[in-house]
Amino acid sequence: QVQLVESGGGSVQAGGSLRLSCAASGYGYSRYYMAWFRGGGVREGVAAMDADGRTSYADSVKGRFTVSQDNADNILYLQMNSLKPEDTGMYYCAAARWAPWNALAPAGYNYWGQGTQVTVSS
Repeated sequence: QVQLVESGGGSVQAGGSLRLSCAASGYGYSRYYMAWFRGGGVREGVAAMDADGRTSYADSVKGRFTVSQDNADNILYLQMNSLKPEDTGMYYCAAARWAPWNALAPAGYNYWGQGTQVTVSS
């Protein structure tokens, strides 16, 4: 059973930084496709990393957010800098065993964490 647990959310002022973590367990982590999403009913893809370490980002976060992973500890990170109020939301970690058609679309992911809240005040 794949389990994903996010942490690192919080409240910051605009221009600040946060680093989110996603602890993964239950599978051979390094060969999965991983991503960060945010939002509620319709989740917006923020950043993704494929099984070979290639990354992709939503236009709204390019140059500000960086996704990385620690294969030894099975942790996916999202470093968020220059945060804006519009970055506010629940952030979710997701995993897929097979390559999603669109790395930033939620439909391609099988496993989800419970989310961590990020609040950015102006």
